[in-house]
Amino acid sequence: MESVVLGIYFLFWLLGFIFLFRIPPCKGGIGTRGAYPPISVIIPARNEERSLPSLLFSLHNQNLKPDEVIVVDDNSEDTTAEVAEKGGAKVVRAKPLPEGWHGKPWACWTGAKEAKGEILIFLDADTFLTPDGLLKIIGTYSEKKGIISVQPYHTMEKTYEELSAIFNIIVMAGLNAFTILGEKVKPSGIFGPCLVIGKDDYFTFGGHEKVKDTVLEDIAIGQLYKKEGFVIRCYGGKGTISFRMYPRGITQLMEGWSKGFAEGAQGISFGVLLMIILWVAGGAGDTRILLMTLISGEYPVLFLAGLLYIFYAVQIYWMLFRIGTFKFYTALLFPVPLLFFIMLFSYSLILKIFKKRVTWKGRTLRTDKS
Repeated sequence: MESVVLGIYFLFWLLGFIFLFRIPPCKGGIGTRGAYPPISVIIPARNEERSLPSLLFSLHNQNLKPDEVIVVDDNSEDTTAEVAEKGGAKVVRAKPLPEGWHGKPWACWTGAKEAKGEILIFLDADTFLTPDGLLKIIGTYSEKKGIISVQPYHTMEKTYEELSAIFNIIVMAGLNAFTILGEKVKPSGIFGPCLVIGKDDYFTFGGHEKVKDTVLEDIAIGQLYKKEGFVIRCYGGKGTISFRMYPRGITQLMEGWSKGFAEGAQGISFGVLLMIILWVAGGAGDTRILLMTLISGEYPVLFLAGLLYIFYAVQIYWMLFRIGTFKFYTALLFPVPLLFFIMLFSYSLILKIFKKRVTWKGRTLRTDKS
């Protein structure tokens, strides 16, 4: 019986090659500034005094420099504004948060109204670019048009950050952008840390004002743009743009992933969501059988369960090395981040259904849009 179950889990394992098959990078562009319209980089920032210097330094050292860099100080309680000014950015101090708005949409909207460029690039404050990163991003946008979204390559320094492994895989897979069918399937949303759009398109559509009351504005804005008929394209950030998501400890990591992951799952297409659920179930189920047979000594089943465990570990590492600087031992010990994911996702679900609010950067955000 368990051999049959393992056979089913093997089929679930194969699904990983379908929902996260290929992650295209941004391509290079023409290296002369006159080849492109004016570019405005907009950085929403709340309490980002630690993160901003790396991003501003990387922007200052670009092969293709933006025409302006705007840091929107979203009522920070630290020296974000001073750090931004020192880094050469134009600082715009956002007005107090209006009723019905969440912080990041308000900061993005405020920055966009101040921007003079024809191309708007929204970057999270914890991102940083390779020297030719902006050139690759703009080159890709100029070739493809529409809306370009890039998920940064996740760099890590501390062991606890490896717990993000399964979250990162599902974030990449969840937008339906990197399946085995490639561009034959349209993405179901965008990535929030790096978004490129023409200024006219942004304001014609309504920009972040349309998603002012959402916790995960990137998912919401991508879905709304898609309904309006905009072409959306998603890329991986390896070799272009990176970030270190939660450098301030495991508490920040848990708060960050739990603040809206259950809500974000609603934006995943049913087909991809089902494949992800089955894939996760296969990994968890195989681990359970492996542990049980280690105790019982059923060696034929133990061999099959161990073989499938190795298959999962190799596949997860194949996924992770394209997404971030994850260690091989993270893939080898995948049940640990898998269990962490299940627990934190369950907590996120509780926050959404029962508490209807989450905490992030000192603010309480409602998830029911009331």
